[in-house]
Amino acid sequence: MAGRINDDDVKVVRDAVPIDTVVSEYLQLRPAGGGNMKGLCPFHDEKSPSFQVSPSKGLFHCFGCQEGGDTIAFVMKIDHLSFSETVERLAAKAGITLRYEEGGYNPTHQRGERIRLVEAHKAAADFYVEQLGGEEAAIGRKFLAERGFDQSAAEHFGVGYSPAGWDHLTRFLRGKGFSDKELLLAGLSQDGRRGPIDRFRGRLMWPIRDISGEVVGFGARKLRDDDNGPKYLNTPDTAIYKKSQVLYGVDLAKKDIAKASRAVVVEGYTDVMACHLAGITTAIATCGTAFGTDHIKILRRLLMDNGSARVIFTFDGDAAGQKAALRAFEDDQKFAAETYIAIAPDGMDPCELRLNKGDAAVQDLVEPRTPLFEFAIRQIVSRYDLETPAGRASALDEAGPIVARIKNGASQHEVAVQLAGILGILDTQFVVKRVAQMARWARDRGGRGPAGPASSSSSSASSSSSSYASGQSPALSGPALNLRSPAHRTERELLKLALQRPELVSPAFDAYGVDEFTAPPYAAVRRAVEDAGGAEQGMASAPEYLAGVREAAPNDAVRALVTELAVEVFHGKTIDEAYAGEQLVRVRLRAVDLRIHDVTSTLARLGTGADHERHQAVQNELWVLQQYRQSLRNSGAAAL
Repeated sequence: MAGRINDDDVKVVRDAVPIDTVVSEYLQLRPAGGGNMKGLCPFHDEKSPSFQVSPSKGLFHCFGCQEGGDTIAFVMKIDHLSFSETVERLAAKAGITLRYEEGGYNPTHQRGERIRLVEAHKAAADFYVEQLGGEEAAIGRKFLAERGFDQSAAEHFGVGYSPAGWDHLTRFLRGKGFSDKELLLAGLSQDGRRGPIDRFRGRLMWPIRDISGEVVGFGARKLRDDDNGPKYLNTPDTAIYKKSQVLYGVDLAKKDIAKASRAVVVEGYTDVMACHLAGITTAIATCGTAFGTDHIKILRRLLMDNGSARVIFTFDGDAAGQKAALRAFEDDQKFAAETYIAIAPDGMDPCELRLNKGDAAVQDLVEPRTPLFEFAIRQIVSRYDLETPAGRASALDEAGPIVARIKNGASQHEVAVQLAGILGILDTQFVVKRVAQMARWARDRGGRGPAGPASSSSSSASSSSSSYASGQSPALSGPALNLRSPAHRTERELLKLALQRPELVSPAFDAYGVDEFTAPPYAAVRRAVEDAGGAEQGMASAPEYLAGVREAAPNDAVRALVTELAVEVFHGKTIDEAYAGEQLVRVRLRAVDLRIHDVTSTLARLGTGADHERHQAVQNELWVLQQYRQSLRNSGAAAL
């Protein structure tokens, strides 16, 4: 056994690797004032950045989920490493040789499992790259050349070749000191009749790197007709590789994604290569699986969910590509970014487009063309005869629920109006009301429908405040609730109203976002109310409503808090609409004030040299928020 790492060496490692540099490999950080940086927390879902890094202190802390610590703690948490594995990894990055108290310098075979698997993949990637230059790999070089990729392109993306023999890589890695067990655990080898053999044989190899740039897997493309395997073969899920949690090219694209607030999602490795070589350096792809929730989390941390962020999907124009686009729309509401779809008129993918029409055609393709929701709706209604009343009615019945899933009331209304135009239904209000009805039905059935429209706010104010809505439920964690805090007291009182006297706060309460409740336990209760169908449900039957909220609670702690709030007495002397309105306004005002602070900081950082349109957009948002704040102060609940 290797001994304990020398304490002085641990301190040297901790001091040598700046925490903001490490954290920036996983998420975008922006100035937060006082020398601190902020970003979207990688440990829980949130709409507004509550994760802060202090480079001067070498510490991070999330005010949402209460995770915190130093550089070592961050890497341990995010990459699921042990303490020693983390120190070893950081030491390797900093070029520091570690000493061990009992075992002297650490022998290679004693290093942590995850680090050993990563090292095996790095060695394998180097091996494959070297093999690409050999005689046997001529077929692989031809494949690349036919798609417009020269040697420099292959080198930039680390493309390699796996020899066709049974165990070339296995024997090579054994010679590097890796055990058969490690090679099997890494997914680089597999069991054969006489021992481990190479998993990848006679294929073109793409290294798949995680967001920090470490090789964690491979994508292998079939080259020969006598290869009976699938067209693409990926590394199986291992301790370091989960295909649903990696994006090909993200290590190369992450900085430009954060800088441009734009990500381009393509379908394959060659599409990523084509886009990057054509100047679209924000392109990434999934690794043999559908674009899903974990992929969204990666992009959200890079995009920071600011209002100008864009995600552009470039799916093939065939039926499979259209199906993939519709799957992507299923997760559209998890983005704060605007989502678009781009399909070449002739159905070519980015690789084919670059080969046939050049770099400029690829650049034109990914300019936002069709909003994803519009594409999804048009794909649905295209199956119906819109020339007949029956066809339009049937199309509305299928497309309406899609629109009803949009959580923000103002956006839902706007898309419903567009749906009426697509269907050719002249009575726009009929479609709007029909969509709203579908949303209510979804909530009645316990679905995650939209929260419902605000009672009487202006559309511009509702749109501006929408950035507070629809965050994921925070964990019931963090410091004890501070009932001396005016914010906590008001949030608690509003939740009591929503549970005990829902008729006094509906429908305005149902338009409030989870992240308008600054205490995580209260945010969890707010989410439970939403999941149970909203406070509007409580106006019919109080016992059933409270039972539904308790059932929707994610755990016993939240369930107990729901019960506590449902029986606790109010602080006000007279519990009426005026009192309820006061609580609603206080909670909303605090949310608006926080947003104004963020937007003002953004404006200050942009300065006078910023892009005029961007600067104007931020100024307009600030103006709308300030007007909304003034309206809340002057008109109270009437402005909600």
